[in-house]
Amino acid sequence: MSRIRSNKEDVIRVSMWSGPRNISTAMMRSFGSRPECLAVDEPFYAYYLAKTGLKHPMHEEIIASQTTDWRVVSENLNAPRPAGGMLYIKHMTHHMTPEVDLGCFQDHRNCFLIRDPKRVIASYAAKWDQITTEDIGIKRQLEIFRTLEKQTGQTPIVIEAEDILRQPEAMLKKLCAALDISWNQEMLSWQKGRHPEDGVWATHWYASVEETTGFAPYEEREIKLKPELEALLEEQMPYYDALRSHKI
Repeated sequence: MSRIRSNKEDVIRVSMWSGPRNISTAMMRSFGSRPECLAVDEPFYAYYLAKTGLKHPMHEEIIASQTTDWRVVSENLNAPRPAGGMLYIKHMTHHMTPEVDLGCFQDHRNCFLIRDPKRVIASYAAKWDQITTEDIGIKRQLEIFRTLEKQTGQTPIVIEAEDILRQPEAMLKKLCAALDISWNQEMLSWQKGRHPEDGVWATHWYASVEETTGFAPYEEREIKLKPELEALLEEQMPYYDALRSHKI
């Protein structure tokens, strides 16, 4: 199967599918630095919270900030845009409940951003004390990957966070080639602080990335999980390994 469909549209739509506590916000910063690109931050978040009733931090503010109708979200994402532009959409896979029609992403250039679930769980645990497989999103990532692969007849792109952190320029160039878009050096840096596209939840979650102006030099860190999280980690590994087998 080929990586992506030749897109004849005047607008390129990149859907980046990630779980939480990845480098998804840094990737949004990176693509948002391209002059032709408009970044969109987790457009299905309010829908997800309204649908599930989950009380995430700032849930009331989030629900008030976006439409809670997934159909309206998808229509907005696929609405006509000025020729020559790019739409970069940061998705959290766990936001996509089964009722969401994934067919609305068939003509997007779909990419899956994966990360070692041990690192995801450790990072998530520092911010939120109730963690489930659904929260982590790796299982849902694989489900969406397989659905889009079946619907489009193409294998979506998979890229690993640690690879980007180790070699930002080399891996971003590789990603751009896989997406069939030009490389832009501006993707390596961005302005410090809050950005206009950031969701209202940035106050709670984005403190670290707001201090950055680019991808920091990679540092290997030893990760140790609490014993009660080891079973959760073991459950994620088959999904992670299945996705990882496709990474560029």
